[in-house]
Amino acid sequence: MSTTTESTTQPLTAADRCDRCGAQAYVRVVLPVGELLFCGHHARAHADAYQSVAEHIQDETDRLHAEHGSR
Repeated sequence: MSTTTESTTQPLTAADRCDRCGAQAYVRVVLPVGELLFCGHHARAHADAYQSVAEHIQDETDRLHAEHGSR
């Protein structure tokens, strides 16, 4: 995880959607051939698969509690 581009430094917004389910994305995974966006749930579910191949992981899941509180 060493390469960071301008797109990976931009905060994720409500317009960024999970590639798996369409929920708001809180994790951006930059791969050698593109990127994936995940909600918190799918980021945890697929972490083992992407951590070893990701060039950069932008994790903003800490915003979940700040924005939505614990339910």
